[in-house]
Amino acid sequence: MTALKNDRYLRALLRQPIDMTPIWMMRQAGRYLPEYKATRAQAGDFMALCRNAELACEVTLQPLRRYALDAAILFSDILTIPDAMGLGLSFGAGEGPKFAKPIENQRDVANLPIPDPEQELQYVMNAVRTISQALDGSVPLIGFSGSPWTLATYMVEGGGSKAFTKIKKMLYAEPHLLHQLLDKLADSVILYLNAQIRAGAQAVMIFDTWGGVLAHRDYRDFSLQYMHKIVAGLIREYRGRRVPVTLFTKGGGLWLEAIADTGCDAVGLDWTVNLAQARERIGHKVALQGNMDPSVLYAGKVRIEQEVQQILHDFGTGSGHVFNLGHGIHQDVPQESPAYLVDAVHRLSQPYHQAGK
Repeated sequence: MTALKNDRYLRALLRQPIDMTPIWMMRQAGRYLPEYKATRAQAGDFMALCRNAELACEVTLQPLRRYALDAAILFSDILTIPDAMGLGLSFGAGEGPKFAKPIENQRDVANLPIPDPEQELQYVMNAVRTISQALDGSVPLIGFSGSPWTLATYMVEGGGSKAFTKIKKMLYAEPHLLHQLLDKLADSVILYLNAQIRAGAQAVMIFDTWGGVLAHRDYRDFSLQYMHKIVAGLIREYRGRRVPVTLFTKGGGLWLEAIADTGCDAVGLDWTVNLAQARERIGHKVALQGNMDPSVLYAGKVRIEQEVQQILHDFGTGSGHVFNLGHGIHQDVPQESPAYLVDAVHRLSQPYHQAGK
């Protein structure tokens, strides 16, 4: 296994001493970069890009060539598992994801297979292996999956949703059926993430994009419970190295203590959460990732640096913070803005890590 030249991201997740705060950006490999658009056009469509290991590797590396990021994240999609279950995933031009065969009843759930990561999802593992080799230890590679609840929302709704009426109808009218679906998804995610770890991912992240739409008790029962099961089933050490896991629930600020109690190594935060308060609440248990509003990148260099300084100040001294956006980077931000952001984080964070030198 290639030794890492830059391991500050992994060290920060484990709250070990570092020289400066590490940074990566959600959706850093994506459509805000012209070279990504060119590669996607070469592939033909989004899923063809995901299924081509060499092209998925290329778009994973593109942001690292532009910006001094401290981690790469696998280029893929959270909906690969439902697609491998046979639901017929497609992405129309200018549209979000659609499933040809959404989940509607008990028979649909019973017929869902649990995909073999090295069979139905082998293209993802091929991409992980290709990217890992190409990185050659320059920075860690992050693997990821959607949470069971978030995957289920797309599978039951048949695509994206604003009101989530179909899945909430199932939640309240047929909770036993939804639990069966979520349990099957949790088992699938465990296999999927463990396969990514074996293929070369040095950390993993679970994106619970839609956990925040749930009522208070329902979040714990229908989302957090299944992420807890996944954390318990993950490979936590591989080839002599700890494999950190991060949980991110968008809109999850109400439940930080419960999320930290799952046994994860880090909790992702969106921009609605104050970082100082989050550190006071759970910083003794886990690292924190976040949490700049992605829209700050529309501003100029001075405003970006002001926001970085405030977030660093809110966290304070010492390790345990991975700087990130509170959600994915917007596709129309100026291309120089991430450069300002990365430079500011590295430069301005060094005084907060004097003990780590």
